Amino acid sequence: MRAPTRGPFDAAPPPAAARMLPAASVMLASLVTIWPFITSFPILPPLALMMLLGWRLTRPAVFPIWAALPLGFFDDLLSGQPLGNAMLLWTLCFFVIDLIDQRLVFRDFWQDWLIASGSIGFCLIAGRLIATPLGAHVDTVLLFQFVIASLLFPFVARFCVWLDRKRQGA
Repeated sequence: MRAPTRGPFDAAPPPAAARMLPAASVMLASLVTIWPFITSFPILPPLALMMLLGWRLTRPAVFPIWAALPLGFFDDLLSGQPLGNAMLLWTLCFFVIDLIDQRLVFRDFWQDWLIASGSIGFCLIAGRLIATPLGAHVDTVLLFQFVIASLLFPFVARFCVWLDRKRQGA
């Protein structure tokens, strides 16, 4: 079967750098976890997950549903979580967001914020259950991470929109 030809009035496909920018921004957010921060307890939010959700909720066509798998693998390699943790949890979040997209005709920013907060909370809690023993006292730190991530998500979403405008040349 032949590939469809582009008509004379169809827009040109974006260059390779513009296509790679969303994935590169998520990978750069994964690299933030290896930066040596000195704190008494870890409160760094999952920036790569927040960036991935920001792209998925503001521009749904940028990432296919399978894109969370290799990006989660990259994050697992850098974050120190058990291999497959982010791969599984991020892909499940993408499936749930796709299901919500099919059910809702229109989403507002508040709904995006709620969806992102629920996804971040799910990934943090499930990651805690997978990676640490149940007797570990990390629930307070997990709560701080969730609150910080939920409050920072609007800024991450606006940053994704700003990157998308730069990507499209507007």
